Amino acid sequence: MTELAPDIDHFLQSATFGEDPFADIAERSKKAGLPEIQVSAVFGRWLQLMARILHADVVLEVGTLGGYSAAWLASGIAQGGRVISFEIDPHHADVARENLASISLEDYVDVRVGPALDTIPLLHDDPHVAGRVDLAFIDADKQNNPSYLDLIVPLCRPGAVIVVDNVVRGGSIIDNSRDDVSTVGSRDVLHLLGRHPRLDATAMQTVGTKGHDGFAFAFVN
Repeated sequence: MTELAPDIDHFLQSATFGEDPFADIAERSKKAGLPEIQVSAVFGRWLQLMARILHADVVLEVGTLGGYSAAWLASGIAQGGRVISFEIDPHHADVARENLASISLEDYVDVRVGPALDTIPLLHDDPHVAGRVDLAFIDADKQNNPSYLDLIVPLCRPGAVIVVDNVVRGGSIIDNSRDDVSTVGSRDVLHLLGRHPRLDATAMQTVGTKGHDGFAFAFVN
């Protein structure tokens, strides 16, 4: 049945929300030489709806790439809200800014360049962010997922939601012979989500246009 997954994703998109409003961002990113690893349209729509459900005012994203998921998040935030997105690659950040400007979302997404392990801590002294994050989406280098989570939780308000993408990795997380950094980081962040004193969490495996993977989902107490 997995071979039907891409077609099912396309049907789900068509049936529930129709055309992808940010398809041009994916195409522009591809032409700029960025890897085609952005979230699927149906998952992007889910992120948008999560931002709307939470009435999100402050959203954090780790891993901007070409700005595709940032566009979905920004389109769901409250009036006057903003998305702060962290990207290590200056070229990716430039492409993302151009992409977001092309759809008039540049004022709603603050793309910050540099290693997120260095730039996220700067927010702890920002009164407009510290303790006010409503939604966080972690989708960057998987080996640092536990560190990103540890840095982000103190920035969140009670009732915030944290989403960590790509935690199943085709099932490699249960293969004890797999010790690559991405698999280990995904395993470690799941264990951290389960034992963190401020988080109630679960994770779901998914199959679709991105293959067999999954995401973790945590409520901040």
